[in-house]
Amino acid sequence: MLVQFTLKNFLSFKNETTLDMTAIHAYKEHESNLIDIGTKEKFLRVAAIYGANASGKSNLYLAMLYFQRIIANSFNNIDRNGKKAIDEFYFPFSFVKEKKNTEFEIVEIVDGFEYKYGFEYNDTSIVSEWMYRKSLTTNRNIIIFERSIDEIHLGPSIRKECELYKEQIPQDTLALSFFNKLILKTDVFSTVYSAIMDTLIVPTDLYDDSSLLKPVLPKIIDEEKGKLLEFLRAIDTGIVDIGYKKKDDDVFFYTKHVGKDREEYPLALFNESEGTIRSILIYINAKTAILTNKSMFVDELNVKLHPLLLKFIIDLFYDEDSTAQLIYTTHDTTLMDKKFFRRDQIWFVQKDEFGYSELSSLSDFKVRSDASFEKDYLAGVYGGIPLLKDFEIKEDK
Repeated sequence: MLVQFTLKNFLSFKNETTLDMTAIHAYKEHESNLIDIGTKEKFLRVAAIYGANASGKSNLYLAMLYFQRIIANSFNNIDRNGKKAIDEFYFPFSFVKEKKNTEFEIVEIVDGFEYKYGFEYNDTSIVSEWMYRKSLTTNRNIIIFERSIDEIHLGPSIRKECELYKEQIPQDTLALSFFNKLILKTDVFSTVYSAIMDTLIVPTDLYDDSSLLKPVLPKIIDEEKGKLLEFLRAIDTGIVDIGYKKKDDDVFFYTKHVGKDREEYPLALFNESEGTIRSILIYINAKTAILTNKSMFVDELNVKLHPLLLKFIIDLFYDEDSTAQLIYTTHDTTLMDKKFFRRDQIWFVQKDEFGYSELSSLSDFKVRSDASFEKDYLAGVYGGIPLLKDFEIKEDK
């Protein structure tokens, strides 16, 4: 479960910025919107991030995506473009002369422990790296390791087993990725690696590419068609059946609709609306997240979706039997309402005239009890809106 994600000097986020999924104790509204794991703190099931075009909200999504990719590619240190991982995914703030290091850090809860892991890097080396573990029952915090440009300090729990290997870690390789590849008695590295790579679902920019259905949809149709059709009926697509046919090495999907004569008529899946196809893609990822207690971050979730369908998908994550989380960016203010969201669930990204993006929460503002979140947001009270100026298409006379 995601607790916090922090970035610094990445794209438009020059200063340290933290997305915090910890609920604010003072807020008593919408308790069902929270995850209760029996600790003092409760956590948000859903966080919505609003902002103008080019404000930087998608850069938050990219930060988490590139954080994952660096970890995944660090050990082999070559990605598909032939570059080192830290070079390929080094995107410091652009509007300064001196390019400084980028930092990422994540805090997650796994099996009764809170893990904090992060690293600082540039295009040539890992400058620092750290990992800590805290027991949620005893509140005891221990160092797993701390790394600087010159040395790696191993905590007592792994020192004996890992001491011989630490000098073998290249300067451009993450210790987490290195130790995860070794066969060790300790499971701390595989636990943290898995928590980052497997329990964080960060769909790529190909998320809307319908070709992604080909490797996964046949299995879903074969094993759980009934649940998929139930979802498609629930969102009013008119689809009564879905199937596929294989020809050579290709797969062709089709749906069926009922005509006025009560007969069923086939339609190629890719002739369905873009919203329907995107809904199926979202269903596949959301179902995985909810059933396996994962955290999903989607950029522009609202695109091609009706506001009521957007709410329908968000409501799927308010499952009291799951610790799944949904984080999404959006322009759609329809759901920015106290009827649906707590104040700590609503976030804004604002970019200033010098290109610096800042992330803030509605909970950072004094909000009247009778305030309309959407109305005040569109009026500029909370920031995160475009600063429009007078403009005319015609040339001045």
